[in-house]
Amino acid sequence: MLATLHARSPIVATFHSYFAREHLEGRIYTAIAPLLRPVWRRVDRRIAVSNAACFSVCSRMGNAPVMIVPNGADVDTFASATKAVLPPGRRLLFVGRLEPRKGFPIAVRAFGTLAEDFPDLRLFVIGDGADRNAIQELTPAVRDRVHMLGKVSDEALPTYYQAADIFISPATGQESFGIVLVEAMAAGLPIVASDIPGYREVARDGVEGLLVAPADPAALAEGVRTLLERSDLAKALGARALLRSRDYAWDNIIDRLEDVYGDLAGRGTSEHQVALAEA
Repeated sequence: MLATLHARSPIVATFHSYFAREHLEGRIYTAIAPLLRPVWRRVDRRIAVSNAACFSVCSRMGNAPVMIVPNGADVDTFASATKAVLPPGRRLLFVGRLEPRKGFPIAVRAFGTLAEDFPDLRLFVIGDGADRNAIQELTPAVRDRVHMLGKVSDEALPTYYQAADIFISPATGQESFGIVLVEAMAAGLPIVASDIPGYREVARDGVEGLLVAPADPAALAEGVRTLLERSDLAKALGARALLRSRDYAWDNIIDRLEDVYGDLAGRGTSEHQVALAEA
């Protein structure tokens, strides 16, 4: 921020975060916002990765022109990956850090609810964190159907998406975007995810996936149950998700970002003098 205030070249700032006012981080952000406004005013071009991120910063810093440019993903890699070799059965996939904000315990409880009615159902978990022990609340027989894969390589990750049947993302909030949703859509997966700001901008309820009440294992389980019992709906959502993922292909995103930097570089400064401040 100090570099931004003292820079003599144009500044582009990209805002990635969403902080709800009712959460501790949001209250802290609101409290210190007056101290940050000189930095906000110094910026020449403002980008937000979603409307949620835009609202989070503008509601505290003041209204100013902000361009929405979402995060990009290598969607072709996820669309064309070969399938990982996994145990037989229908497969739910969870990808993310195992921490409260990502809702892994909610996924575990939802799976526990579904396991008895769908004996072929398995849950595959990619990621690690303090909440890994949430599976201990399951009975041993059900726990055996949860596959804790830990961290996997960037090369292997798309193969697990391709091998799954349904992607779940029960994040509890404070998500400005949903890169895991984009990855799942690129693999043609139907999605069951929390109905929260950021997520609902990526996967639309009833179009590419089903959005359910956050922090509600029963609601997550019901969404998954609907797709397990209605293969026609799951197939339609997955097909539309694949089409939607193209909106986030890097080829499209890079063109929009280059327009921003090219406009500023055309003010008489060379392209290499344009400074980037990532906020």
